[in-house]
Amino acid sequence: MLIDVLGGFIQELRTAGIPVSMVEAIDAMEALRHTDVGDRPAFKAALGATLVKNVRHYEAFDVAFEVYFALSRTMPGTSGDESNTGTADGAVHGGGGEADLDELLQALARALTADDTGALQMLSRQAVTRLAGMEPGRPVGGTYYLYRTLRQLNIEELFDQLVAQALAGAAEPLSEFDERLIREEMQERVDRLRDELEAEIRRRLVADRGAEAVAKTLRKPLIEDTELMHATRADLVQLEHVIQPLTRKLAARLARRRRLRRDGRLDFRRTVRRSLATGGVPIEPQFRAPKPSKPEVFLLCDISGSMATFARFALQFVYAMSNEFSNLRAFAFIDALDDVTDFFDRDTEFAGVLQRISTEAEVVWLDGHSDYGRSLEQFWTRYGQSLTAKSTVIITGDARSNYRDPQAEVLGQVRDVAKAVYWLNPEPRSYWNTGDSVMGKYAVSCDEVFEVRNLRQLEKFVESIAQQHHGRVRLRKVG
Repeated sequence: MLIDVLGGFIQELRTAGIPVSMVEAIDAMEALRHTDVGDRPAFKAALGATLVKNVRHYEAFDVAFEVYFALSRTMPGTSGDESNTGTADGAVHGGGGEADLDELLQALARALTADDTGALQMLSRQAVTRLAGMEPGRPVGGTYYLYRTLRQLNIEELFDQLVAQALAGAAEPLSEFDERLIREEMQERVDRLRDELEAEIRRRLVADRGAEAVAKTLRKPLIEDTELMHATRADLVQLEHVIQPLTRKLAARLARRRRLRRDGRLDFRRTVRRSLATGGVPIEPQFRAPKPSKPEVFLLCDISGSMATFARFALQFVYAMSNEFSNLRAFAFIDALDDVTDFFDRDTEFAGVLQRISTEAEVVWLDGHSDYGRSLEQFWTRYGQSLTAKSTVIITGDARSNYRDPQAEVLGQVRDVAKAVYWLNPEPRSYWNTGDSVMGKYAVSCDEVFEVRNLRQLEKFVESIAQQHHGRVRLRKVG
């Protein structure tokens, strides 16, 4: 039985995008041989240690674990149901109505104030039974039931009530710091109530529909597979913590120079002179001292309205890069382009950078709609003389120029001077060159264009840069 459940659990992890090999599955089974399966925390830790290799995947692992290994409880409608009877202090009796809801709220407030875990679990079961409106067989996700329950409990008001009671019960006036500690403590308890309600709803859904069906409804894309164009603020916060390692890798790759060869170029004259001591045979080739160069990166970012979410991600990428590259220049544009390099000060938080760009950057010239042609022309006219054979130019945007002149020849001039030109487009390739997209016209002037709709594709871009800067000679595309 355990093997069957574990097999379904591993398959769910793979479906969710977590890579689990056959060897790792065998390791998990071996680990469970030395684990007390009755000890749920130890059981979960053993599976997590053997099946999860990336901390970013642990949230998806946690959801799947709670579905496939949910604690079973007596379901509503059975003789052991606790929905209408209480066996502990604070239990609520009765059949429903406004008075019963008030009684339930008061009992929850007492349980949270006393930090009574047992009473909180029992009251959570009662709350789900009375307020969630769960119907067997109904194809509704757990989020809907949780929303219905929380809305009727008015959890924000409950939090305010707990804080007010805690502050009123203080023996002496509290400092601002003490009040903050009380608020954080009460927030943790309310979050615990939310978790209990969610867990109870999940248990009942599993009992009704089965683990596989529930796991499918609760499954969310991994953070690296989240669509950047549609990412939520919470997703972007998570991405912010992941981008830094990628930029460190990119910095190392762009700075790489013939690591697998002897340092420096062959010094022919010194080699010939040294060969005189060995009868003219160049046994010991001589090399010039290497002159390491720092990578020069020019990053142009479309921050127009249609690109707002992706632009925030791209700017996070720039912000992280600014801490890794000593010679990075950043430019933002809509229908005009402005140098925003100075905004990315190492002592400034990312929120402050966004605020300065939105208020100080001169990126709107006419109507605030994207004009790639004019922006590229401004870049070439104002900053083209700064480009050298060591410069790498990275452009982020969907290449939708609102049917204005794309001035693709300007990007060709940039390509002729710079070491490399890359374009990161957040739209699917099937959308390129449709409508007002002119991606094809720009692509011929780029060393490579990348579809970057999520973090996984950004990682592929970085890996591609790694290969192209591994001592290879770059070949220009012929447009």
